[in-house]
Formats: sequence, structure tokens, C-alpha cells
Amino acid sequence: MKKITLIGMMGSGKTTLGKILSEKTNISAIDIDELIEQNENSTITDIFKTQGEEYFRKIEAETIKELINSNAQQILSLGGGAFENVKTRELLLSNSVVIYLETTPVEILNRIQKTNNRPLLKNNMTIEKINEIITKRKDNYNLAHHKILTDGKTPSKIAEEILGALGWKN
Repeated sequence: MKKITLIGMMGSGKTTLGKILSEKTNISAIDIDELIEQNENSTITDIFKTQGEEYFRKIEAETIKELINSNAQQILSLGGGAFENVKTRELLLSNSVVIYLETTPVEILNRIQKTNNRPLLKNNMTIEKINEIITKRKDNYNLAHHKILTDGKTPSKIAEEILGALGWKN
């Protein structure tokens, strides 16, 4: 298996799980948002502020396409909205194993309340707002090859479930 793609809402654990899975499989983990921040020499929040969401989504799609087209084995952790792009979604579904980390709005709010680097929730971090975003994205998220429920589980437990779903053998 060449690529594993983790999708889900902000706070679902994509970055953390990418790192844990990388340690367990020796496959490199790449957080798309972190890579964009490095490449743009700017934070995601600043990119949204100065360039706008449309610009960010364009470079996000280009970054994902470059990684998917590489021959390297990789674990990709996508930003929460990356899977909304039709071309990106089709590319990922046909060239990687996509895993949806399903998390409830209450759990997401508990996990992200302490952060301020979530542009879509800035100044509007409520269960209702999170639920609104999930509702918009859920049909696309549910296209993933595997769905893992994350509420009330440790990252290690979730990683074990992902490896089980992938049929991973050490």
C-alpha cells in the first residue's frame, strides 16, 4: 500500500494519528497544513487572512496532487476541508486508502477549545458551528474506504483500529 490518507474534521486527530502510524509502520507522515505553512512561509490563519480561502484551497489541492503523484509510501493528514474538492477527493479515493476519523461535535469542541489556529471556527467556536460544518462535509467524508469512530478513545487505540482496518502486519 503506497498511500494512507486521514480525513475528518479539525480536532479529529489526523496529525497526531499520522505521527503514531508513522512510528508503527515506518512510513513517513505528512501533515498537509504543516507542509503548506512551510512552503508558504506563513500560518494557515495568515494565508486565510491575507490571500483568502480560495487561494488556500488552490495550493492545498496542488500540494495533495504532487504528493499523490509521487511514488513514495506516505501517510497524509489532510486539513478538514481538503476532501471537499471534487478532483482532490477522486484522486485520493483512487490512489490511496482513505480513512475518515469520525468525531462528534462535542468531542471536537473539547479538543480544539485551547487552540487559535482554526480559521473556519475563529470567533465562532460552538457545537452548532462545528455541527454545521460536519453536516456540509459528511456525505463526502462517508465516501472514505474506512470509518473509525474516535470519541473517548486514546490515539494509540485509534491507531490500532486503523492498522486493523488496513490489515497491517508488522
